Amino acid sequence: MYFVYIIQSEKYPTRFYTGFTTDVEKRLEAHNNGQSTHTSKFKPWRLKTYLAFSDKEQALKFERYLKTPSGRAFSKKRL
Repeated sequence: MYFVYIIQSEKYPTRFYTGFTTDVEKRLEAHNNGQSTHTSKFKPWRLKTYLAFSDKEQALKFERYLKTPSGRAFSKKRL
């Protein structure tokens, strides 16, 4: 399975990050341990939502969509 996830900073609640992984728990732990340069300064993070895909390409396409302005609007309203 492939997952697209959205995490939210606990310290800065207006900060969100969208990513792709095959192991959500391990990836969240990596974000909270500062192993990602994009998210290290806004830790700790909590999981807001994640979606599972059986197809890797579909998951990557959805992640890219969520990172667009219309995708961010969709996630704020629907996820």
